[in-house]
Amino acid sequence: MSHLNQFRFLDSNPVVREIAFELYSTIKDFPILSPHGHVDPQIFALNQPFSDPSQLLVMTDHYVLRMLYSQGISLDDLGIPRLDGTVFQEDRRKIWQVFADHYQLFAGTPTGIWMEYELKNVFNVELDLSGDTATDVYDHINSCLKREEFLPRNLFDAFNIEVLCTTDAPHTALTSHQQIHDSDWNGNIKPSFRPDSLTNLGNPNWLRDLEKTSQLAGFDVNNYSDFIKLLENRREYFKLHGAIATDHDTRSPYTHKLSDQEASNLFEKALKGISDPADTQVFMAHMLMEMARMSRDDGLVMQLHAGSWRNHNQMVLDTWGVDMGGDIPVQIEYTENLKALLNTYGNDPKFKLIVFTLDESSYTRELAPLAGHYPGLKLGPAWWFNDSIQGMTRYREQAMETGGIYNTVGFNDDTRTIPSIPARHDLSRRIDSNYLAGLVSRHIINIEQAIIMSKALAYDLVKTGYNL
Repeated sequence: MSHLNQFRFLDSNPVVREIAFELYSTIKDFPILSPHGHVDPQIFALNQPFSDPSQLLVMTDHYVLRMLYSQGISLDDLGIPRLDGTVFQEDRRKIWQVFADHYQLFAGTPTGIWMEYELKNVFNVELDLSGDTATDVYDHINSCLKREEFLPRNLFDAFNIEVLCTTDAPHTALTSHQQIHDSDWNGNIKPSFRPDSLTNLGNPNWLRDLEKTSQLAGFDVNNYSDFIKLLENRREYFKLHGAIATDHDTRSPYTHKLSDQEASNLFEKALKGISDPADTQVFMAHMLMEMARMSRDDGLVMQLHAGSWRNHNQMVLDTWGVDMGGDIPVQIEYTENLKALLNTYGNDPKFKLIVFTLDESSYTRELAPLAGHYPGLKLGPAWWFNDSIQGMTRYREQAMETGGIYNTVGFNDDTRTIPSIPARHDLSRRIDSNYLAGLVSRHIINIEQAIIMSKALAYDLVKTGYNL
């Protein structure tokens, strides 16, 4: 039996470790602010018990899926339905056994770190997970999930989550959010407006999603002017349901302003189904400018996630669909690509853009200098593949000296899995405490400054960055 060490992830140098633990102790119990994530709000609307450990911790976690797949384990063996509806493994215990048999694969990875926290701190599992203990651990977690304290709303409260934002398509009616609002529970769950399915003309379901969104808005979209009106309509609808931010995914952060006629011509081609990749790229660049304009006008914080080649594995995409762990980072350029947007809106006090990147080499070279100058630009935390001990440490080392911590927005967990939320925030708070302790030990800052900065990183910067 093993327990989580209280000094985990902190420096082995006892001087730094002592300072880091002192800093961590001042922030470890702060409420969790989660302004960007992918938890399904229906979980909280229905507030029903989670079905089983495999569904909760394995089948919905693309970090888990990608590691197991990389070792030759088929997604069929993990119970993932194929696009044609075929499910090859329905026995959730067998799925868990596969996971447990290969649990050693996650040692030293962020997934392993988060999972250990979930097993030990959330579910109070006393055994170390392995192929030999798989059944006992499964039974223990399964029994937990049947208890009232493990209902979604009770976990939300137990984790001390102050606010949790979801990510929602423009054709979402936000029914679950309304159900939560109308309930007797006071959990603060907010939607986020993600219009990619409409602004990306390369979306194979673009016409279908446009029609579904126009039906919700209550008017037909016959031209580009109607399209802009539609997006503004949905943004206002999301704001009425508590939204504080928009979310935009793009492989390249290229921004470019088209004339109304140029934009109309591209939109007409899309309506006819004859858009090509060049049209898609320039229209997205234009729509990022339009989304920035709308954010300036309606106050929604604009989040931009750049640098991911989504669903890179064509066979996995064709067989099991999207979000199966096949997204791969690409090299990104920001200084030139964001120039049009930042020169138009980056100096406006009513505009706020938060940039996330998978290309960490851009932090020192471009993003920190940009955020260290433009008042409208802030840096999101180390994201996805960089959401790790070394990744978060490199992020602080590369971005702080030029951008400072006050041009960042703290941390967000970006997760689909509720039990991993406190695990991810705990790791972030420990790594930030360790980083600041290193500065104190070298007399770059003093302990009083470090205490203020650690609170800012854990709580204050998220509040100000997202206008909470």
